Amino acid sequence: MTEPVDAISERPGGVRLALQVKPRSAKTAVLGEQDGALVVSLRSAPVDGAANEELVSVLAAAFGVRRAAVAIAVGATGRRKLVDLAGLTVAEARARVAALK
Repeated sequence: MTEPVDAISERPGGVRLALQVKPRSAKTAVLGEQDGALVVSLRSAPVDGAANEELVSVLAAAFGVRRAAVAIAVGATGRRKLVDLAGLTVAEARARVAALK
């Protein structure tokens, strides 16, 4: 039996988030965890990097870090992404996700 995939994992110097991004949504929000990924809805369209820019801003605000601490590691052109956040522990990231609900 395989273990469930976790949306938040430890990385050197921070955490990595597995994300499912929904561009062109009615509102911008971190919606919670589903199928091993945090679901984030964005109002921006995925054109000329607008959705990625909005994603970086949303994650920085939601997790209380600077925009420079947010880096899209994998999936810059897709809806499934891996994003690194510097300066957080897994416990801190989990607590901030729980506070968003």
